[in-house]
Amino acid sequence: MSTPRLSIAGRPATDDDLRPLAQSNYGHFTAFRTRRGALQGLDLHLARLREGQATLFDAPFDASALLAQMRQALDGVEDASVRITGFARDFDYRDPLKPVTPEWLISVGDARPAPPGAPLALKSYAFVRPLPQIKHIATLPLFHYRRQARQAGADDALLVEATGQGARVVEGSVWNIGFWDGGEVLWPQGPALRGTCEALLQRGLDALGVPQRRVDVTLERAGTLAAFTANANRCAPVCAIDGRPLPAAPELLTLLARALDTQPWVRP
Repeated sequence: MSTPRLSIAGRPATDDDLRPLAQSNYGHFTAFRTRRGALQGLDLHLARLREGQATLFDAPFDASALLAQMRQALDGVEDASVRITGFARDFDYRDPLKPVTPEWLISVGDARPAPPGAPLALKSYAFVRPLPQIKHIATLPLFHYRRQARQAGADDALLVEATGQGARVVEGSVWNIGFWDGGEVLWPQGPALRGTCEALLQRGLDALGVPQRRVDVTLERAGTLAAFTANANRCAPVCAIDGRPLPAAPELLTLLARALDTQPWVRP
């Protein structure tokens, strides 16, 4: 299965199905990896999709119907990379209040191996994504800043919000960021997409009895703390922000892995 398998309502998606999504670029999604047909944080992904349906389409959310489509799409598949996109082919940007019929596009592809967990050097950019609470498909700014960071010699972009107290960290291009002061995990608060991996880590750290708080983390303070990124693919250490080396914390990734291991894998 080198090419992802695309389905809508249990049948293969056609070019006609996909054309409205490509033309309007209006929708939302979630993404995850399956292992032996199971995934972590199913409830988190369903909650994310429910909020997206309500916000973008004023539409009710039928979890049972979606789960049935997921089971059909994953039938016979053990390990996979999965993306579920909510869109409406009858959405018209010229009349955005017109009632629509949302659908689910499910992509099932080969499980890509997790990229190596080499430390990341980050470059900060002042940007807060629109509708940050929704995992929407308007990703151009995120990839643009990642590209800018690479051109500047860094590995990825760190997004910050300008405030009266200076710039505060909010999130990364396609990941959340956490900090470690040697005793507790600090999660930056601010307008960001709250990721499913972040939530799984928080649940796992609670289970392990590790202290954690959500606090304002200024860009200046961030340069004094150990840090890590987290998304559905991996957790990775951060070695520098804007050229400033961060303290190393060799024990941190082991702790995060233990936290994730506390979270169950469930079948849809």
